[in-house]
Amino acid sequence: MAKFNWLATCTILITALVGCSKQPDTTGLVIENINGYTFDNDRQLQQFQTLAIEDGKVVATGNAELALNYPNAEKIDGQGKTLIPGITDAHGHVSTMGYTLLTVDVRGLESAQAAAELVAKYAAERPALGWIQGRGWNQVLWPDKQYPSAAVLDEQISDRPVWLERIDGHAGWANSKTLALAGITGETASPPGGEIIRDSNGQPTGVLIDNAMYLVNRVIPPPSNDEIALALDTMSQHLLSLGITSTHDAGVSSAEHKLYRQIADNGDMRIRIYGMISSTNVDIEETLAAGHSVDAQDLYTLRSIKVYVDGALGSRGAAMLEPYADRAGHHGLLVTSSDQLRDLFNKAITEDFQVAIHAIGDKGNRIALDEVEYAYATVGGRHLRHRIEHSQIVTLDDIPRFKSLDVIPSMQPTHATSDMNMAEDRIGAERLKGAYAWRSFLNQGSRVVSGSDYPIELANPFHGIHAAVTRQNHDNMPTEGWIAEEAMTLEEVLRSFTIDAAWAAHQEDRLGGLTVGKWADFILLDQDVFQVEPEKLWQTQVLETWIAGERVYQSKAP
Repeated sequence: MAKFNWLATCTILITALVGCSKQPDTTGLVIENINGYTFDNDRQLQQFQTLAIEDGKVVATGNAELALNYPNAEKIDGQGKTLIPGITDAHGHVSTMGYTLLTVDVRGLESAQAAAELVAKYAAERPALGWIQGRGWNQVLWPDKQYPSAAVLDEQISDRPVWLERIDGHAGWANSKTLALAGITGETASPPGGEIIRDSNGQPTGVLIDNAMYLVNRVIPPPSNDEIALALDTMSQHLLSLGITSTHDAGVSSAEHKLYRQIADNGDMRIRIYGMISSTNVDIEETLAAGHSVDAQDLYTLRSIKVYVDGALGSRGAAMLEPYADRAGHHGLLVTSSDQLRDLFNKAITEDFQVAIHAIGDKGNRIALDEVEYAYATVGGRHLRHRIEHSQIVTLDDIPRFKSLDVIPSMQPTHATSDMNMAEDRIGAERLKGAYAWRSFLNQGSRVVSGSDYPIELANPFHGIHAAVTRQNHDNMPTEGWIAEEAMTLEEVLRSFTIDAAWAAHQEDRLGGLTVGKWADFILLDQDVFQVEPEKLWQTQVLETWIAGERVYQSKAP
């Protein structure tokens, strides 16, 4: 009998296995000579020098020798630049951002008078506009810190209606023309969940809080499909320039949902959108009953509902368990009744929709947690990865409930550095112990996901990354950081803007990192964020943005 050659047989088997697992490719794209970072499927940080792409998806990452496996692929020299996964902004307002870019921006102005003058200049240059709309005022930045009045606007423009939303979107400032068109007089009652600010004589001043804003919004002509499409295109171009390849849209209207679906199906969506349908839509039940809305390219997905509990801290609309420190007896506003909340939870979970709950105050967050807990006991839905959007002021007793209930704290780092000049005035030092508490959430094992809340804050994700790491503004103040013990590490905040943000949208197997089989969404940067001084993180510039292996933005800077 012939002698069996074990060595030869093993050699043949090993050769065959190696050949099956890695045949040299003759197509695709290889980007080499890069300083690459990504998170693997276990959320661990990895480095690489070469990225191989085929059909818009990652096929391999590795060292310099990896390129040899793809002799006929297109090669691009990354010139040693830092490459990271595309940023996912886990909380923004897509159409509002687009409209803001197309309207007057009064952000950062030093007084109501300055804002009114800018609005008048804007209106004079656009005589065809029927309504003058804008956003961004913040009375906290003004010397008197007082709400503005219609009279200030009237002095500059009185022949056309003016409507300016506060920076947080939870208050609006109208001129007298707008108040008249909306039918708001001294006899008009404040609606539930809203407030008409009045003067000493009981007359409306021109500022409307939360649900009272609807009195004006209902008389503003709705945007046409062409206007929605223009807003989307304008917003997409802006976000791509900042390195954002995917965004979660926190409050999609029915009209926007239908148009986004059409644009994505036509292949014309320029940025990935994960939609949360607004619970205030009149046809919300029909939208939920229609089920998840997805496409094979992951351009537009809708499988979440945005539910609103309270208002915002800056306008004292956030619902608080105890009164505001700077407004005696005032507890904020609940914008959705408890019966409505419970009904929305039931309908959403029954249709397998994630619930994303706007809650800023400690009372708002407690109500949100209570409703999640009740839903689990009645209709289930723990697998849906419910989220609390903002999770801004939370009692120390309620922070652990996020973990025990598997609720995601969806937070916005720049809120801390924007609010630090007024948060203690609003709620006092004691309640700040559970405020903007990223480290407390992380330490208990919660996955914090990050966004910007654009256009309330600027969309630049590196501003948020800087704020999360330093707890400082761009002037490096305060010196030691504001409530510095709640800071995140750079690795943690990048994770929250990439793979964890994708996980919060049930997309972690397709987005959020550069591992095999995921879409090749990535950005090239002008500096290595892991080597630069933390105080310079916000200065990071995006050189190129790629989606599905296609370059969609390139900086014009030298």
